Amino acid sequence: MPRPVVAISQSSVGHDWEHEPHVHNKAQIIFTVRGIINCTVEDGVWIVPSQCAIWIPSGLMHSAKGSGETECYCLFIDPNVVPNLPKVCCTISVSLLLGELFIRVSRFPALYPLKGAETRLIATLLDELIAAPIDDLHLPMPKDNKLRKLANMVLASPSDKALVKEWAIRIGMSERSLSRLLSQEIGMSFGKWRRQMHIIISLQRLSKGESVQTVALDLGYENASGFVTMFRKALGKPPARYLTERKNKIALDEQHLYPAIVFPKEGDS
Repeated sequence: MPRPVVAISQSSVGHDWEHEPHVHNKAQIIFTVRGIINCTVEDGVWIVPSQCAIWIPSGLMHSAKGSGETECYCLFIDPNVVPNLPKVCCTISVSLLLGELFIRVSRFPALYPLKGAETRLIATLLDELIAAPIDDLHLPMPKDNKLRKLANMVLASPSDKALVKEWAIRIGMSERSLSRLLSQEIGMSFGKWRRQMHIIISLQRLSKGESVQTVALDLGYENASGFVTMFRKALGKPPARYLTERKNKIALDEQHLYPAIVFPKEGDS
């Protein structure tokens, strides 16, 4: 498309869709309003819960998969237009204003005027995008074929509490080789990697309104308190407090950036 920024709406695209690995000349950002998107790149899996977005630099091979019924908006950006945008894949927290801008821009005609209200609104969206906070919803993935098989197996069965030794047998490696190679490739032990996976999955589901008890049991914890202890050690606070503070921070940032207009009373100078 002969435009520096192109927006596409993909509302209600159905259940459990998947796009095979592909690449774009433009950078891409996917904002999800409803549902959850998993985006896989060479070095990791990025989890995108509702009201978040994923930034994918131009030229980066990736695949995307939707979980449940999803509603999302895609923005393709010429990398030469905005040099201050991220150079690596990341997840971005979307404020109410930025979310509304995504939706509004997606309604523009494909060949919108280059000098007009559309271009000014896109410039505002890009300014908001640059200022948006980055979320740590990244699960690093190993490149070794056996370790990638291990990672996919664990992702498919997050409640499996098998020890490292058992996982090593399943993929035909020794426990020592598995631990050494995993540390070399992603800089984490197996236990830390699995905890990171649990954190990401739990944030996905808790953000949708599921209870701590349900999420804890589905992830293989015997009770909610064990899960809350793990979550607090990883992020410094229990799940409910973490999500509330995150939501309040976004709202507070918006109030500071866009304070309510107070009109003068009659007779005021």
